Amino acid sequence: MPVTYPNRGALAAVLLSVLGLGLGGCDALDSINPFAEKYKPEVVPDVPADKLYSEGLAKMEDSDYEGAVKKFGDLDKQYSYSDWSRKALLMTAYANYEGQKYDDAINASKRYLQRHPASKDAAYAQYLMAMSQYKQIPDVTRDQDRSEKALVALQELVQRYPTSEYANDAKAKIQITRDQLAGKEMEVGRYYLQRRNFPAAINRFRDVISRYQTTRHTEEALERLVEAYMALGITQEAQNAAAVLGHNFPDSPWYKDAHALLQTGGLEPREEKGSWLSRMFSSVTGRTASAQ
Repeated sequence: MPVTYPNRGALAAVLLSVLGLGLGGCDALDSINPFAEKYKPEVVPDVPADKLYSEGLAKMEDSDYEGAVKKFGDLDKQYSYSDWSRKALLMTAYANYEGQKYDDAINASKRYLQRHPASKDAAYAQYLMAMSQYKQIPDVTRDQDRSEKALVALQELVQRYPTSEYANDAKAKIQITRDQLAGKEMEVGRYYLQRRNFPAAINRFRDVISRYQTTRHTEEALERLVEAYMALGITQEAQNAAAVLGHNFPDSPWYKDAHALLQTGGLEPREEKGSWLSRMFSSVTGRTASAQ
């Protein structure tokens, strides 16, 4: 007996009947589709730009910096390439800075400077970036990568915006940062000196003098050079370092120590006019080196 099959129309009717669907089954299909709700587009109502900005400022006043970042972020997205977007990006950097999210503040500041390099607030964005690096400077026992980055950012601020209201503060912090970097070099130099690795110690102390001459570590670096050179028997260099120390810091206790150390070997400070030390300090102070 031949097998008979229902036609396609009948088969479709059976399937619809089994699934409990009518011909208008689109809504019902959505009801059994586990992904329908997940991918349903969300309609975000438009919020006026000034309202979003005010809400962000209100969050700032309440010290809700994370909430403020979100509001300013929404403003930036909804009003891209507008002046509101520019303001929102700067406030995002500021809110992150106040919330101690320094890396986020750095990133937001960089984006601002990339988008609006000629803006009247570019100096402030650079200042926020520099201060976010500065706030993360560690103590001298740790790696000083943050100090290096802070120094670069602060120097860029002074160079690019010399007349800005942030320039003087940046200059003061540059000196503090340089002192920090010099302190790290001194720590490493002392480490080598204590372990009698005198050439390595000399390199560190020379680096302090050549790169960070205006810091408070210069006097000690010169005295440590006298120690290292004396230990190696390079008495001429030791005498020269002591003489430069005496000429520039005559009342320094470090000079007294250097002088006393030379005297243990029957030596006195004596400056070599053509030495790198003498030339360096002459160029900074304007004095004429003379033999002692």
